[in-house]
Amino acid sequence: MTTVAQSEKQLVDRLDEIGAKIQDVRDTTATIIFGQDRVIDLALITLLSGGHALLIGVPGLAKTSLVETLGAVLGLENKRIQFTPDLMPSDIVGSEVLEETTAGRRSFRFVNGPIFTQLLMADEINRASPKTQSALLQAMQEHHVTVAGTRHDVPRPFHVLATQNPLEQEGTYPLPEAQLDRFLFKHVLDYPSRDEERAIVARHGHRTVMPDLADFGLAAVADAAALAAARRTIASLRLSGEIIDYIVDIVRATRGHESLEFGASPRSANMIATASRAYAAMQGRDYVIPDDVKFIALPALRHRVVLAPGAEIEGLQADTVIHQILDQIPAPR
Repeated sequence: MTTVAQSEKQLVDRLDEIGAKIQDVRDTTATIIFGQDRVIDLALITLLSGGHALLIGVPGLAKTSLVETLGAVLGLENKRIQFTPDLMPSDIVGSEVLEETTAGRRSFRFVNGPIFTQLLMADEINRASPKTQSALLQAMQEHHVTVAGTRHDVPRPFHVLATQNPLEQEGTYPLPEAQLDRFLFKHVLDYPSRDEERAIVARHGHRTVMPDLADFGLAAVADAAALAAARRTIASLRLSGEIIDYIVDIVRATRGHESLEFGASPRSANMIATASRAYAAMQGRDYVIPDDVKFIALPALRHRVVLAPGAEIEGLQADTVIHQILDQIPAPR
């Protein structure tokens, strides 16, 4: 067996292990979260791609429970921040406190904020002021915070799953497009189907609040080291020249569309490529196909394009434009 053939076999074997582990995560998560299979897959793709995700949905769609469950199943430390208008940057990143020893010597000590975790739930991120939002978004992009001139690195891995409530807009501060670009995905959660909602009521209808996850007997099926190893393997998946051209053509088409004032940046193409590799690995393949790109394109682009004023007046939505582009760009065979 040649060296190339051996390398390919090793890659396939590693992907089989990753696929089995991901299926364990899916199955275990599905015992708690019903009717959100797509958001579970997108959350896993986000983690396998090293990114962050923004979840848009009305209250009661299990967004918080999803983050807590994924943290428990993947063996990641997770925390939650409820964003409010009076939340300060120091409430997120931490602050320095003055301490005095028994000998009377004073010194400052940095106290970590809740951002120092592996999986962070930023609940209703648009309720905080832009200054506070920026404190979180800087850490998302640079993986560290700076307090009093001193750099403090956040843990690795570090992922943010942020939520927005689309119903209440009074007293909110929407994220600017440039800051939205830090999120790999923007996913809009739908209501569950009737059968899924019935399963939710059958499982959780005897309680008014979700109990501690320990009550469900959840056991971690992975850890941070396994997630990092999976990410390294996924980065080596094949991306053919035809698929690269397909991704680039989709992104470039957003810049010339008459209904869009601003199209997606080259960073978008990189993120689509990375996430497509992760989705292919979840399907047990060591190569990316056009359907992987189509699955990723909508949540990866909807927050990176800006509708033209005329299109907004007509009630057109970014999702509609992206679907039009996907229909117009021929997929490689």
